[in-house]
Amino acid sequence: MYLSRDFEMLVFGNEGFPIVLFPPEKGRYFTNKDFGLINSVSDLLDSDKIKIYCPDGIDNDSWYNYSIHPADRIKTHNGYENLILYDVIAFAKHETGKNKVCLAGCGFGAYHALNTGMRHPDLVDSIILLGGFYNIRQFIYGFYNDDAYFNSPLDYLPGLEDSWYLDRIRKMKIIIGTGDNDLYLEENKQLSSVFLNKQIDHWLDIKQGAGHDWNWWKEMFPDYLKRLTIVQNKKSARLISD
Repeated sequence: MYLSRDFEMLVFGNEGFPIVLFPPEKGRYFTNKDFGLINSVSDLLDSDKIKIYCPDGIDNDSWYNYSIHPADRIKTHNGYENLILYDVIAFAKHETGKNKVCLAGCGFGAYHALNTGMRHPDLVDSIILLGGFYNIRQFIYGFYNDDAYFNSPLDYLPGLEDSWYLDRIRKMKIIIGTGDNDLYLEENKQLSSVFLNKQIDHWLDIKQGAGHDWNWWKEMFPDYLKRLTIVQNKKSARLISD
């Protein structure tokens, strides 16, 4: 309906808090499984603490599709977001009986998690970002309109003043995971700075010696999820780093 194409998704776990886990750049619905990220949290899945939904990615048809005009790349991405909202998140909430979900992703999957969460904070309890990058200007070659602005978190978040959004975002538990050798370390620091300026509580975790690759993300993901499961009913997201 939203993309005029077949859409595939993998689901792991029987019950528990719903995690929508986006694939990395140009990834597919099976990429997080094939690279071991799902197996890294097998104990949480087996103990019914979480249920993971791995939607397909369409980056090759949207942001990375340089054969079409940038406006059409953004339009295709917006169709993908609608599918995530009304088919994936709605299904996860219905199936688990939860009112909100956790969004997570590695690399460009972290972009999808952050952008979706910031644009629709009423649906999101928590966000886990692993080695993400958050500025989409690199994909649109100087083209810029309102749709571009409102899909580039490092552009629209500094100017966000709407109390409806800010009140809900400030209730989220947000983890920014990166490494001191990550290619996108500075973008993660920049995102943290924006959050600080907006009084949005979060945890910026810079792993010493860590880079931008699966071996690091497979260490971070279970650690962060376990911290979230401990503090889900506490008031302040800062407690996740305790």
